[in-house]
Amino acid sequence: MLDVLTLFLFNIIVYNIPLLYGTTGEIMIEKSGSLNLGVEGTMAIGAVAGYLVGARCDNLFIACVVSFIASGLVGLLFSFLTVTLQANQNVTGLTITTFGVAFYYFVGNALSNSPEGWPKLSGTRLDAQSQAIHIPGLSDIPFIGKAFFSHGILVYAGILIAVLMWLYFKKTVPGLKLRAIGENPAAADSLGVNVALYKYAHIIVGSGIMGLGGLYMGLNMGGTFEGSNCWINGYGWISIALVIFANWSPAKAILGTFLFGFFNTLRVQNAALAYAFPNALGWLTKIPSHFFSALPFIITLIVLITSSLTAKGKSGEPQAIGRNYYREDR
Repeated sequence: MLDVLTLFLFNIIVYNIPLLYGTTGEIMIEKSGSLNLGVEGTMAIGAVAGYLVGARCDNLFIACVVSFIASGLVGLLFSFLTVTLQANQNVTGLTITTFGVAFYYFVGNALSNSPEGWPKLSGTRLDAQSQAIHIPGLSDIPFIGKAFFSHGILVYAGILIAVLMWLYFKKTVPGLKLRAIGENPAAADSLGVNVALYKYAHIIVGSGIMGLGGLYMGLNMGGTFEGSNCWINGYGWISIALVIFANWSPAKAILGTFLFGFFNTLRVQNAALAYAFPNALGWLTKIPSHFFSALPFIITLIVLITSSLTAKGKSGEPQAIGRNYYREDR
């Protein structure tokens, strides 16, 4: 029975760490006062670009760098359109999602139908580098070791990024300036903060972080291109909702990812839990499997409804989010 619980906790982290990448990346962007609804498309572009180049070079580090750069370029495009050209942020983000997912299918189908075919992950050095790392002492702890300390480097990197981002917002001067821009860009500008530069830099970096989450999803799925289901599969939209759930805090995003992951993992392990604990969880087998598939999105909807009923004073939402800043109107 303990083995079933260990596997359940293990899978919560394995299958849902991309949500942490998407959420922390979006938090950084929204802290600058920009609302980017293009998380899904940004993750898709980072995933396919990083995987293809990483598979060609057979190196995880190169895959991560390319994924970050490719997604960062998407962030640069978003910045140019919304910061420089003052385009509508909602429309721009939705356009990026449409373009990113279409780009994923276009490149994937083109390679799958080519003589070389889609590059395989199994048996490569890239595959080996993305596997779980054994941490002496910690990985050997009964129950806890397998669940929390037997993961690949990208899992630990995602958690580290979230913690460092929280420290950046709370403890550094640039982080304070960024938060000031998100609250009142005109006031920050009057104090000498380069609003446009800060927005550009943090939108690009935040988008790059999203791309790493997309790459992780591709690697976790064995790098197989099915031609029907996108690797990201709605995780970008859930990440946007998780930003609200985490109250715009990277540290709370870790907890939010675990909670959403719990419901998402029920989809694939409800039968195993019911078999291992028939008296307490036997009722899980009576619930239609389609309900478990929809459960993460149902929870997302509940989060959005709940957040809309929460008092504004209790929210960590930046006051200027989603509004373009016109310096001439100061």
